[in-house]
Amino acid sequence: MERPPQAAAWLSTAARVGQFRRPARALTHQALLMYVRPMTTALDLRNRAETLARRFRALADEKRLSILELLRGGERCVCELTAALELKQSLLSFHLKTLKEAELVTDRRDGRWVYYSLAPEALEELREHLAVLEAPAHDAAGCLGSCCG
Repeated sequence: MERPPQAAAWLSTAARVGQFRRPARALTHQALLMYVRPMTTALDLRNRAETLARRFRALADEKRLSILELLRGGERCVCELTAALELKQSLLSFHLKTLKEAELVTDRRDGRWVYYSLAPEALEELREHLAVLEAPAHDAAGCLGSCCG
């Protein structure tokens, strides 16, 4: 396994200034561990599942889907959304609050007006999750079929 460039630089600098007593070769694996992503824990998976479930629930309404469709064109004021969707302001506010809590939209206040826009990072996360679900199970799990018989 090849060392990341950062690990090689750190090891050579540490060896040169004498920060450790063992040869640089002995710390190869320890230095690599600094650059390895931590494993996903059960709590991380649960939090991710809750976030995804909240986002999919927010998408499971015709009015909210219509709001998102209007926001595809860019940032919109609440008054524009009210007129375009022919909804009462209170009902629109409820749906916008649901979308905002699901982190599918962001808002910005300008004086007494509130402008909403899509949150591309949340939409990308949903897209990635759907792609993982679409992939064959052993590809997603990283096994080579040995566990699947």
